[in-house]
Amino acid sequence: MTILITGCAGFIGSHTTQALLNRGYNVIGIDNLNDYYNPAWKQENLDNLKYENNFTFNRVDITDQEELEKIFKEQQEKNQPIQKIVHLAARAGVRPSIEQPFLYQKVNTKGTLNLLELAREFNVEQFVFASTSAIYGEQQKIPFAEDDPVNKPVSPYAATKKAAELLCYTYSHLYQIKTTCLRFFTVYGPAGRPDMAPYLFTKALLNNQPINKFGDGSTQRDYTYIDDIVSGVCAAVENPFEYEIINLGNNQPVSLNEFIKILEELTKKKAVINLLPLQPGDVPRTYADISKAQKLLGYQPATSFKDGLKKFVDWYKINRV
Repeated sequence: MTILITGCAGFIGSHTTQALLNRGYNVIGIDNLNDYYNPAWKQENLDNLKYENNFTFNRVDITDQEELEKIFKEQQEKNQPIQKIVHLAARAGVRPSIEQPFLYQKVNTKGTLNLLELAREFNVEQFVFASTSAIYGEQQKIPFAEDDPVNKPVSPYAATKKAAELLCYTYSHLYQIKTTCLRFFTVYGPAGRPDMAPYLFTKALLNNQPINKFGDGSTQRDYTYIDDIVSGVCAAVENPFEYEIINLGNNQPVSLNEFIKILEELTKKKAVINLLPLQPGDVPRTYADISKAQKLLGYQPATSFKDGLKKFVDWYKINRV
């Protein structure tokens, strides 16, 4: 079976690509290697895949419909049509989306529409879309469940992902494309994004630099280890539904203060704190209700935050120091 993965050179994308290759799939990878963070690190992720016989990489931007279409046509001509799409490519991050809303709309919404149109045109069987916990906004009910109202996004990033979910539903309904939208909750682990707290805080502590702490440290995030997310994505690929939205989280929120304390233990360093106000677009907590993922996908996160953070710190010391 041939699967198209967008964002294959990124953090989640490269891990997912490797996992699907290990399961015997033929994987067509797409990434534009943009400079949101160091493209050389994305190239490192790709280099880990280059000896895989069943992997083909295309440097293409998902906003370029013509170039995308060429890939679908080429696969048809090879008699290896794309049967499933795992759409992970996106502009990520809440704060940058406030500064560049048009870019986020173009990539996250139009880019998704481009792929849905090609799924329709080329009779793709299944579409798996990477959504986000940011969609839940500032709601007070916890844990966050998939049928909670999500009509008040507090960042352009969240709004573009919500719009993409709606497009996914429309195409599923109109064209019977089996579709699953996976709402990821703060994914971390080896090769993780350098703009996220695990990376930023680890780098600061190991270099004896201050940590920027936004607010009083009571904000909470449901940090989910990369291997657990990937297991959920693979389960979604192998269990198609007509249309479902499913949370993938750890179901164990961690406060910012607790995060810093654990990282101090792991690095054997005392954090120097630079206190700053809460940032626009940030939410007080994320907390995944994973009962639906457990029921439909057999999903069961296996990595505690402390164990996962240790794995990240060990990776960082080898690869980034």
